[in-house]
Amino acid sequence: MIFTADQFFTIIIVIVVADYVINTIIDILNLKKSSAKLPDDLKGIYDEEKYHQAVRYQKTNTRFGLLSGFSSVLIMFLVLYFGVLGELDSWIRVRFDSVITQTLAFFGIVYIINDIWNIPWQWYSTFSIEEKFGFNKLTPVLFWKDKLKGYLLTAIVGGILLSVLILLIMWLDQSFWWIFWLVIVLFMIGANFFYTSWILPLFNKLTPLEEGALREKIMAYGKSVNFPIENIYIMDGSKRSSKANAFFSGFGKRKKIVLFDTLLEKQT
Repeated sequence: MIFTADQFFTIIIVIVVADYVINTIIDILNLKKSSAKLPDDLKGIYDEEKYHQAVRYQKTNTRFGLLSGFSSVLIMFLVLYFGVLGELDSWIRVRFDSVITQTLAFFGIVYIINDIWNIPWQWYSTFSIEEKFGFNKLTPVLFWKDKLKGYLLTAIVGGILLSVLILLIMWLDQSFWWIFWLVIVLFMIGANFFYTSWILPLFNKLTPLEEGALREKIMAYGKSVNFPIENIYIMDGSKRSSKANAFFSGFGKRKKIVLFDTLLEKQT
């Protein structure tokens, strides 16, 4: 079945509205179910003041998310209704001849404008909400450095993937999609494999966990559950947030575990 432009537009609107409505209902239900009273099962186990703070934090973030989400949906409707993307496409086509250049310019401009729109929301979330609850450690200078690095990384990676997509469409016509799907799968595997080696160091400092009881216990546990670990790193997450976290990346015997320094500070 081939959809007309109006039908395609309607489908997009229906999907966006349905997604927004469902997620909004879920968020509202979560707000209503969030009790300020510490459950009886947790009394004597969990600090009551910390529980109250966690509930307030959840409610504040949920309300903020509802407001920012509504604004994003509203802007998208206005952009679609007034044909802004079509006007942008026409403006770009007049100035560039290459299909690849046109595509890169179109998505690049859309990405930058969208991110500029989101910056005030991100700023308020970081320097107001996170600051209020004692989580934020990010400075304005680091905020903008992260932004610039993110733009550069997106331009390189996104530019390459978009160029590959356009070339596949030009070469393979309607059968392009399964080749591009394979490219995306390989890219995601590669990104996961090299994340701690190439991507993460652009934003954070990684230091190998020193030899000692903690390292030995983690390595031993990994071995006991058939989870081979190549290395364990400490990441300077404290320069952005006081929250504790940990994750791993890689495949097979090349798995790497990353522990936030805040996790070691609070849990060891």
